[in-house]
Amino acid sequence: MSQTIDAKTQIELEAAAYRRLVEHLRGRPDVQNIDLMNLAGFCRNCLANWFQDAAGQKGMALSKDDAREIVYGMPYKDWQAKNQKAATPEQQAAFETAKPKGH
Repeated sequence: MSQTIDAKTQIELEAAAYRRLVEHLRGRPDVQNIDLMNLAGFCRNCLANWFQDAAGQKGMALSKDDAREIVYGMPYKDWQAKNQKAATPEQQAAFETAKPKGH
């Protein structure tokens, strides 16, 4: 890297990149979580879980539902009802082959 980035600036840049990723995912409800999992090994729920884990590491209690609402921009059940489609047998089979441990 040609320029040294101090820790505070790095955190600010990482936070900006995270916010941009979340906004991008909110703008693409047509992309199903199972497709994200099959292609990238993570989905919106994983991102919410990571957010919840980070809060816990800071001593903050954050429920799974609250973390998901932060990522989805609405309650998860509302997002599911509005956007989630049933997974096809092909998507399910790909998920079983590619899923990370713990899923």
